[in-house]
Amino acid sequence: MSRAEGSTGVNRRVAAAALVGSALEWYDFYLYGTAAALVFNRIIFTDADPTVATLAAFATLAVGYFIRPLGGLIFGRLGDTVGRKNVLIITLLVMGVSTVAMAFVPTYEQVGVWAPIILVVLRAVQGIGAGAEFGGAAILSVESAPARSRGLQGAWPAVGVYLGLLLASGAFALVTQLPEEDFLAWGWRIPFAASVVVIAVALFIRLKLAESPAFLEAQERAAAEPTVKAAPISSVFRFEKKAALVLIGSQTPQNVLAYVNLTFLTAYLVGTLKLANSVGPIAVTAATFATMITLPLFGALSDRVGRKPVVLFGIGFSALFVFPYFAIIDGTRSPLGITIAVVVSLGVGVGAMFGPQGAYFSELFTARARFTGLAFSREVAGALSGGLTPLIAVALVAAASGASWLVALFVIAACAIGFAATALGPETRGRSLDALTPAELAASTPPRGPLPR
Repeated sequence: MSRAEGSTGVNRRVAAAALVGSALEWYDFYLYGTAAALVFNRIIFTDADPTVATLAAFATLAVGYFIRPLGGLIFGRLGDTVGRKNVLIITLLVMGVSTVAMAFVPTYEQVGVWAPIILVVLRAVQGIGAGAEFGGAAILSVESAPARSRGLQGAWPAVGVYLGLLLASGAFALVTQLPEEDFLAWGWRIPFAASVVVIAVALFIRLKLAESPAFLEAQERAAAEPTVKAAPISSVFRFEKKAALVLIGSQTPQNVLAYVNLTFLTAYLVGTLKLANSVGPIAVTAATFATMITLPLFGALSDRVGRKPVVLFGIGFSALFVFPYFAIIDGTRSPLGITIAVVVSLGVGVGAMFGPQGAYFSELFTARARFTGLAFSREVAGALSGGLTPLIAVALVAAASGASWLVALFVIAACAIGFAATALGPETRGRSLDALTPAELAASTPPRGPLPR
C-alpha cells in the first residue's frame, strides 16, 4: 500500500482543486454548447441558410468531444511520466485560455471565413486540454486519500461537473436578459471572459498542492526495478486492455443517461411535446442540485460495500426506470412530474454510476499507466456515447413518429453494455495504488470487509 495517508487538510485542498478544476472544464464546455445553439449560428456561420448554420455550429460542438481522446492520450502520458500536479496545471491553462479567447472571436461580418476557422481551432484546443482534466483530478484525489475514503474523495471531480453546468447555465441566464441586439453584439462574450475568475481560483489552489504520494512512490519503485520498462501508452494497449474495456463499457450508460437528461430532453419537451422553453432547464437545474448531493454519498457508499455493487445498482436502476421516466414525462406533461422524473434519473441512476467512478477507474490501472489509461479510455467512451447520444435520440424519436419508446430501448441497450462490462470486471476497492504490473495490482485486492484505518 502507498505510504501516504493524507491528512484532513491535504484531502480538503485536493478536493477543492478537483472540484474547481472540474467545474471549469464543464463550465467551458456547457458555455460552448449554449452559445452554439443561441449565438454562433447567427454571427459566425451566417453564410448559409438557418438550418445549415445551426448544423455547422453544432458540428463544431462535436469537434470538442472527438478530439478529447487525443488530449487524454497526450496529457495522460505526461501525467504518468512527469506527475499529476504538473499536468493538471497545464491542462487548466490550456483549457482556460482557449475559453477566454472565445470571448474575443470576431464575427463572420468582420473577418469572413476566418471567424469559423478561429472558433474551430479554439474549440479543438479547449477539447485537448479538457481531455485529461477529469481523469487527472480524479486520480490526484484518489491517490492523495486513505484507502478507506477513496470513493468519497474521488467523487468531488464529479460534483464539479454538475457545478460547472450550474455556473454556465446561470451565466447565460443572466446575459440573455439583455436586449437581443446587445446580447448578440457583446453580451454573450461576458460568460466566456468571466471564466478567467475560475481559472485564477483553480490555479491558486493547484499551485499549492503537493504531488500525489502514490505517484512518487511508484516512480521510486520503477527506478529500482529496471525490468518494469513499459511506457504508459504501451502498457495500456498491450497489458491493460481489459481495464480499458471495462472502463469504456461502464462509462457508456452513464454518458447516455446524462446526455438524454441534460441535452436531448429540453429539445424533446419543446419540439415534440410542445411545452414551454423553461420546463426543461428548470427540471435540469433541480436535478443538478440533487445530483451534487448524491454523488459524494454514492462515492462514500462504495467505500463500504465496494465499487461494483454501487455502479451495478445505478445501471440496473436506470434500465428499469427509463420506461416509467418517459411515461411520467409523456403522460403528465407537467413541470412537477417532469422535474421529479429528471431528479430521480440523474440523482439516483447517474449518481450511483458516476459517484464511485473516480476511485473505481483509478483502481483499474497500474500506477505506471493510470493517467493514460483512465483519461484516454474515458474520453473514447465520451466521444462514442456522450457526443452521439443527442443526435441518436433525436433520430429515434423521428423514426418512432414522435414517440419515446425507441429512446428508452436505446438507454436499456447502453445499460446492458455497462452492466456486462462492470459485472465481468474486477472489484477494485482497496487495491494498492503504487502497483506497477497488472498481476501485482490484481493480487493487491483485499478481501471483502472493512478496510484498515
